[in-house]
Amino acid sequence: MKKYIVGLLLTGLSSYFLTSCYELDLNPLAQGSSENWYSSETEIEMALKDGYRHEFWPLDKEEWTDDYVYRETNSSIVNGTLTGQDGSVTDLWSNQYKAIARANTILANMEKAASLGISEAKINQYTAEALFLRASRYASLISHFGDVVYVDEVIDIDEAFNIGRTPKQEIIPLVYEDFDKAAAGLPISYSGSSSQRATSGAALALKARFALYMGDWKIAAEAAKACMELGIYNLYPNYSELFLSTTRNTEETIFAIPRSVADKITIGNGTVLNAISRNPGGWAAMDPSWDLLAAYTCTDGLPIDESPLFDSHDPFKNRDPRCSATIVAFGSRHLGYEYNPHPEALEVMNFNTGKMQKNNDTRANAQYASFNGLIWKKGIDETWLANGMDVDPDKIIIRYADVLLMYAEAKIELNEIDQSVLNAINQVRARAYGVDISATDSYPAVTETDQNKLRKILRTERRMELAYEGLRYMDLIRWRLASKALTNKSYGLLYPSSLLIEKVTSQGGWFWPSTPQIDEDGIPDFSAMESAGQIAVLSQRLWNDRQYLWPIPTKEILINENLKQNEGY
Repeated sequence: MKKYIVGLLLTGLSSYFLTSCYELDLNPLAQGSSENWYSSETEIEMALKDGYRHEFWPLDKEEWTDDYVYRETNSSIVNGTLTGQDGSVTDLWSNQYKAIARANTILANMEKAASLGISEAKINQYTAEALFLRASRYASLISHFGDVVYVDEVIDIDEAFNIGRTPKQEIIPLVYEDFDKAAAGLPISYSGSSSQRATSGAALALKARFALYMGDWKIAAEAAKACMELGIYNLYPNYSELFLSTTRNTEETIFAIPRSVADKITIGNGTVLNAISRNPGGWAAMDPSWDLLAAYTCTDGLPIDESPLFDSHDPFKNRDPRCSATIVAFGSRHLGYEYNPHPEALEVMNFNTGKMQKNNDTRANAQYASFNGLIWKKGIDETWLANGMDVDPDKIIIRYADVLLMYAEAKIELNEIDQSVLNAINQVRARAYGVDISATDSYPAVTETDQNKLRKILRTERRMELAYEGLRYMDLIRWRLASKALTNKSYGLLYPSSLLIEKVTSQGGWFWPSTPQIDEDGIPDFSAMESAGQIAVLSQRLWNDRQYLWPIPTKEILINENLKQNEGY
């Protein structure tokens, strides 16, 4: 593992891979040095491994979605104020093109590599890997920007300054073609860590994701099915354990980018502090939203406003197990302490000492405790308190559960609903309940075959299964739901605590005074509680529809008159 990660970050390659004389970075300054590079398999391997840097594989952020709150603050996307100067915009554009330029340079040198006596089998594998890297990065660009600059060869500086955007409909088939060639030329697995380098399954899975994002249902279904039929991926038996830093390279992980505390490749101390509760020393500032808590179905498979099992005063009771695996349940043990945000819970158990202590996770004691009473649990355990509160879980880019749900979604949209569709959803759901798919008396198996109803079930399933994994944003974009989900209000607890006790807890209204209604798109309505003065408005979400496509970075527009901006920016 350590040697692999070091290989990704080799500083010896920095003069070749990190320099660029202009932003688009389609023509690496060190092009001349490539005449002396690629002289051995080792050098080609080093060049390819550079394509797995974390900055080349960003995940969309939770803060861009309705699954997340950061106290009373919205991101620029949720505020509808995204511009071409936004760091997320400029970083995604520049890093994806850096990765594409490197892939193109590798492909341009394969003939040279063959002349050095490297075997045809190796050349084919290296070519396939470079195509995988290029296809996946174009997929990311198109998904966010729409029409983009398309280059599939090394170009000179003058060309780079003058090239315009290619319509995405012309690029999409080329991306599919690259993924197909990659899937055909890559191994099914490697010895040791197949999920940490491109494989045939990874190419098929990411092709399916891209096709799904583009609305190409048939292509998505076929690619997902081909990945499933490789027969090497399975759902990890324990959903909660899957995301821990101590769980690596499972049969479910199709493709991941490794992290390592030893090599200082981690998720960052700030991320940890913002996620963990205050009793063990965190900030609990960036938290799951009430919208997300309301999204989990009850154990009968029904949404909370339809199920007789739901109790708004005990919202974790009788819920899909992924609810309490993703959000810390009230009264449960978490990071060595009882977690209880109730305003009257002034003390909680410290399980490390076996004694009661001041409860810093209630706003009655600590005004900056979670503003809505919720904190994240998914992937978080006591290892997050070690190493100066830094941690190194693998960055999972795609896993088998996602492939199963993508297959089901594509088939639903094609209205080709058969048992294979239900089986795909039920495999994921049964694993969440810790049972075999055949144990239909132990989980709410999906039997619905009506397209509209099954579409709603599938979308809810994705939200429950994939929360906090960087996938909700693109789901909102491709379902065109951002216009609804990101134009409502974000809610939390009343403050100060005396007002909360007077208006809610003394009336038996904790946690939610009543049950929010859930609409056909899974969006909750808390307005009745707001009107009654029982909950607080944390922020107004102000999404702007222009953001269904991101702006081209402003500095790119300024240096290239042939680059045209997306509408509305």
